[in-house]
Amino acid sequence: MVTSVFITYFLRCSLLVAVITTLMGCGVYSFKDVSIDYSKIKTIKIGFFENKARYINPQLSPKLTDKIQQKIVSQTKLNRTNNDDAHLQISGYVNDYSVSTASISSTQASGNRLTVGVHLTVRNTVENKTDEFDLSRNFDFDANLSLQQAETALLDEIVRNLADEIFNRVFSNW
Repeated sequence: MVTSVFITYFLRCSLLVAVITTLMGCGVYSFKDVSIDYSKIKTIKIGFFENKARYINPQLSPKLTDKIQQKIVSQTKLNRTNNDDAHLQISGYVNDYSVSTASISSTQASGNRLTVGVHLTVRNTVENKTDEFDLSRNFDFDANLSLQQAETALLDEIVRNLADEIFNRVFSNW
């Protein structure tokens, strides 16, 4: 009985190792939900994400640009370049940074919502294809906080969430 359980476990583990090895040996790398054909796409240029919203948080653009660069470098095999002939070229800008009331309690605002939107352009020079996207994320905060206090508390979350959304849109076709 113990032997048959061990053999079943061993066979399942062996099958899993074989599948992972086969997938990693393919020309298309798709570990961590990333789909890149490294036989064609080798370089990437990442532009600065300028803040063009009506209200400008001066820390958002540099932190967002840096986070996107870090994420791409750490989770892909693409080589970063500043050349205009890069196989993938990513650029964009913050197009929305606005606050609205999210909840009301006793005829008074009890929660606010910060909406941050990004316009993203992805150019694939290998396939001569350009895609544009608008992404938007909401971040709720207590109405007793000023916008500056909320920004201080939320900035890391905003940057992380937007960078994840941009990465997923570019590399996972979400």
